Amino acid sequence: MATPTLSKTDKMEEAAAASPYITVTFRIRRFNPEISDEAQWQDFQIEIDPKERVLDGLHKIKWDLDGTLTFRRSCAHGICGSDAMRINGKNRLACKTLIKDINPEKPITVEAIKGLTVMKDLVVDMEPFFQAYRDVMPFLVTKGNEPTRERLQSAEDRERFDDTTKCILCAACTSSCPVFWNDGQYFGPAAIVNAHRFIFDSRDEAGEQRLEILNDKDGVWRCRTTFNCTDACPRGIEVTKAIQEVKRALITRRFCPLRGRRYEGPAPECVFRGGALARSGEHAPSVIADRRRSPLHAGRAGRARRRMGGGTRPGFAVERSSA
Repeated sequence: MATPTLSKTDKMEEAAAASPYITVTFRIRRFNPEISDEAQWQDFQIEIDPKERVLDGLHKIKWDLDGTLTFRRSCAHGICGSDAMRINGKNRLACKTLIKDINPEKPITVEAIKGLTVMKDLVVDMEPFFQAYRDVMPFLVTKGNEPTRERLQSAEDRERFDDTTKCILCAACTSSCPVFWNDGQYFGPAAIVNAHRFIFDSRDEAGEQRLEILNDKDGVWRCRTTFNCTDACPRGIEVTKAIQEVKRALITRRFCPLRGRRYEGPAPECVFRGGALARSGEHAPSVIADRRRSPLHAGRAGRARRRMGGGTRPGFAVERSSA
């Protein structure tokens, strides 16, 4: 009796059925200022395991199909925050987004994050973002001599700002904010989150100064509570909640301005008067006035000018470079 055999076509179909790979179309918004002032969409088809990440797909395209594709990436494990981009219309980290989770049956759209000037393909100018971060003094400020041992802190005090220590400066939250898209001077959610991390740190003594930096028309009051930032954060930080806590701290003055430290309840001897802090009828120097004379304020003005491109709205500049 003859043994049944599979035809060549049947073998190919069987091999295809056993293969974990699927064909996926990446639709990437390309922009190269050396070639054209206009951006354009370009499609790439690749074979990829749906359990792999969007970053793996971009690597395949760059290494095998088009070496000119430009994007940022570093650790590839969701820690460095380098590869934030808009994937299917939402801000995500390419290294944390699985192919199978974003409907691979349809083209996967990938483009640069919004609100920052596109330099090439998926790379944007991050300097305005980091200038805003530097402006809020994202470091511990203390007075007196250098300590001879570590500064102790209770578990309860640490828990107060634990959520905002998770920020990886990927700009996913800031570049999802409609106010940031249209306001060249708004600090943005990430800067406020990093200010929150030190404002509520019981070891820090510059909480009041940071509050004053954020207490103007371009600070926390520009937030419209749309929750875009919270939805976009790949680390799960409650960004909108942190911004509201900074607003509440400004209203209630939860920091003793004379000690520069957090206190619970009202401080009867501490009074806030029109930008100056006073005790027993004597006004302390205005933090706002000092800031406007400082290099910090000059740096912030420079940040606005860089974002606005010498008079052009940043939102317009981005749209023009990626239309």
